Amino acid sequence: MKVPATERLKPSRTWRRWLKRGVTLVFFVLVAVLLFSLARNVDWPEVIATLRGYSPLMLVAGVGITAASYTAFCSYDLLGKKYTGHGLSAGRVLLVAFVCYSFNLNLGAWVGGLAMRYRLYTRLGLGVGTVTRILSISLIANWLGYMILAGIVFSFRLLSLPQNWEIGATGLQFIGFGLLAVSFAYLAACRFSKRRAWHVRGHEIVLPPLRLALMQAALGAANWSLMSALIYLLLPQGLFFPSILGILLISSIAGVVTHIPAGLGVLEAVFLALLQHHVAPSQILAALIGYRALYFLLPLTAAFLVYLVLERRGLKRKKEEARQEG
Repeated sequence: MKVPATERLKPSRTWRRWLKRGVTLVFFVLVAVLLFSLARNVDWPEVIATLRGYSPLMLVAGVGITAASYTAFCSYDLLGKKYTGHGLSAGRVLLVAFVCYSFNLNLGAWVGGLAMRYRLYTRLGLGVGTVTRILSISLIANWLGYMILAGIVFSFRLLSLPQNWEIGATGLQFIGFGLLAVSFAYLAACRFSKRRAWHVRGHEIVLPPLRLALMQAALGAANWSLMSALIYLLLPQGLFFPSILGILLISSIAGVVTHIPAGLGVLEAVFLALLQHHVAPSQILAALIGYRALYFLLPLTAAFLVYLVLERRGLKRKKEEARQEG
């Protein structure tokens, strides 16, 4: 009896799935051990004192940086509007993107980046295919900006690594070269590629023009830079900003690998490991606690209220459509 091809692939897929789970578990355990070993000697009263020492003007500046970063991120979806040509207003697009980004950061990509984006956009009348294309533009913008910044920071050795890190400055430099190569290859494809469309799981993905791709790169880089600027603001003065940017970029990838919502613990572990030889651990943790409060929790509170309003409008729209059909 001949076994179908799909059946023959199942053991391989199962093996890869369990390998991925195993690697994730090992990485999670290593992060937990590292965080515990680094934080057990932290002077927690000093952390609290540092938090209390932030001036109102600094906190206002932090809120301003957070607002600017969220504006850059939400503008990804405005590029999606231009890319797809859908009819939703720019204001409504920004509200949906704000809600999705806030929930994405705090609850994970599957909740905010995917499920909620499809739910809100389809309730506002967009088709699944259109939402998929908006999502593709948004994801590429975010990671294109990431790769360009990481490529520059790593390639020019703007981040000093501890001597006991196995990857070393040279290895990180080659990673930077690779990231820049991928970024420029995407931009070159947007400019010169003759084939402009691909089909993925029944959805058509159209390569954007170069101008739109450059806007993706600019907004993505701006968003990551502003996130780093907020942490830089809360840390002691005199640090090298590209180093803070590089540490944030590394910690973000570590958070993606572990699938931990908000990178909780991962961000702190990476910053403590890479920055404790320059800054006291208590000051690092105080800055990251302030960062989470300003960049994660404060926007999430506002996003929850906006989400309730969007849900109410979407439900009202569905009732009106049902009444017209009836």
